[in-house]
Amino acid sequence: MEIWHNPRCSKSRAAKAALDAAGVEYTERRYLDDPPTAEEFDAVLTRIGAEPWDVARLNEPVAKELGLKDLDRDRARWIEVMVANPVLIQRPIVLSGDAAVVARDEASVREALDSR
Repeated sequence: MEIWHNPRCSKSRAAKAALDAAGVEYTERRYLDDPPTAEEFDAVLTRIGAEPWDVARLNEPVAKELGLKDLDRDRARWIEVMVANPVLIQRPIVLSGDAAVVARDEASVREALDSR
């Protein structure tokens, strides 16, 4: 398992705590410091079953500066923008086996744990 984590985010800390409480081994990727490549992010989106605009943080100041809400729904362009500005990626993301989830609540963390 792997968690894309931002330690300043309460949802991210809660997901990490849930993984710890479950006693599972995982790697922690602080994705703001170690952003995914376009290829990695594209693969994770496929595992989630989502488009980049589905996991975008549209209320971030940079999203507003870039006019992200009005950007054409071109998957490659959105991925390019989001990996260049990883703060735009919803967090945390938990990768487990062939699955991945945006683990913002207890149910989604459980889904990730169940997919091991």
